[in-house]
Amino acid sequence: MPMIWPFRRKSRKLIARIEITGAIASATRKRVLEALKTVEEKKFPALLLRIDSPGGTVGDSQEIYSALKRLSEKTKIVASFGNISASGGVYIGMGAQHIVANPGTITGSIGVILRGNNLERLLEKIGVSFQTVKSGPYKDILAFDRELTAAEEDILQEMIDTSYQQFVQTVAEARNLAVDAVKSFADGRIFTGQQAQALGVVDRLGTEEDARVWAAQLAKLDPDKAKCVTLEERKSPIDRLLGNRSPGFGSSGISYSGIDRSSIDWLEFELATNGLPLWLYRP
Repeated sequence: MPMIWPFRRKSRKLIARIEITGAIASATRKRVLEALKTVEEKKFPALLLRIDSPGGTVGDSQEIYSALKRLSEKTKIVASFGNISASGGVYIGMGAQHIVANPGTITGSIGVILRGNNLERLLEKIGVSFQTVKSGPYKDILAFDRELTAAEEDILQEMIDTSYQQFVQTVAEARNLAVDAVKSFADGRIFTGQQAQALGVVDRLGTEEDARVWAAQLAKLDPDKAKCVTLEERKSPIDRLLGNRSPGFGSSGISYSGIDRSSIDWLEFELATNGLPLWLYRP
């Protein structure tokens, strides 16, 4: 006999709320996709998506966006841009039917970046060299012990250009803008929420509370009575008891005395994504 969630009726009078904070990577994707599945299963009539992120990995951002688009066929979704919603944060926001930003929100940074490290000169100074055997000329592309060749630069640039076109096309379709209009400001620049509204990237200026009220109205709920339920990552009983927080990217879980957790998260992110194309604003 299937289990029936006892609060299904109640959830139809509530607004689900999901937070996307920090750099977007696999851990963010897993958490958000699970939360979106809950929104669909419990039949929440509206979703408030709070985004406070500089962006992150391309694939993870695309998967979250795609899940939001599917959910939007059944649920009213309003995105609220917080302090920063840039690059991949913008891309995810395109999955919402409506977007609210603070006037001073940092947004934009529509573009793609890929970075590698060239330590060739340093390795020469300390007398270290590498012997590489490879199956093809490009198997060690972005190797840190040598410069890129012209052919490799062309390959990577083509990949970046393709990813960029995907980003621009999504913004154009989601915001009902011409592709050329999007390209006019999709050059990596950042802009405020107020500027974003003028460009057509966001619908309204306001706070998260304004976004909540709008979501309630779209779902035909009483804004004064419709409360938000924040869907958070499930924690083990031990974690709940001890109040442990999972590391942001789930890669090492190492604790460094005297170092801020957010700094460790950024270090782990940088190491994990080195050499990957990113939809990320790097201040």
